[in-house]
Amino acid sequence: MTADIILKYFPQLTEEQQRQFDALDALYREWNAKINVISRKDIDNLYEHHILHSLAIAKVINFRPGTEILDFGTGGGFPGIPLAILFPECKFKLIDGTGKKIRVAQEVAKAIGLKNCQPEHLRGEDEKGKYDFVVSRAVMPLPDLVKIVRKNIAKTQQNALPNGVICLKGGDLQAELRPFYKIVETTDISTFFKEEWFKEKHVIYLPL
Repeated sequence: MTADIILKYFPQLTEEQQRQFDALDALYREWNAKINVISRKDIDNLYEHHILHSLAIAKVINFRPGTEILDFGTGGGFPGIPLAILFPECKFKLIDGTGKKIRVAQEVAKAIGLKNCQPEHLRGEDEKGKYDFVVSRAVMPLPDLVKIVRKNIAKTQQNALPNGVICLKGGDLQAELRPFYKIVETTDISTFFKEEWFKEKHVIYLPL
């Protein structure tokens, strides 16, 4: 699986963005051999299962220039690094409580010259900044995540969607979403991406 799958769904990429996406395969393979951030058998599916999956968020919202986004529990840089490549005029902070995973995100961002992305070894409870959106990929149940990040959502609005949390999740989410049923929005990723793997996977948006 190559970076062509990204171009298929995001044909308007600049040459620089294409170069950055193309470089991710070798970088993640190299780092994954030292620090396991992606399961060994899944590294061949990097572009579909990790990069394109991260970019599903961009099909739900087109972040305006100047938007500030916190990637909570980023691991080796997902969804933050793919989104930072796609939205070069937005600012991304990537945090994770596991230092060695953040090191991978730091080194990958540095290697591709990603200037709008700041990975930091930090627990969510200790993050004090204010952001338009908090994004995450299957880190913890939504009610638990909301408890931690509510303090980090900025009051001023600058996007088409009100500020809040945008998560990538799979499977049956009924129980998890029940506390927010009046305001939460669930979008099936298979409405954007036709690959079989995206069935049963969703983008969850919760205004806060």
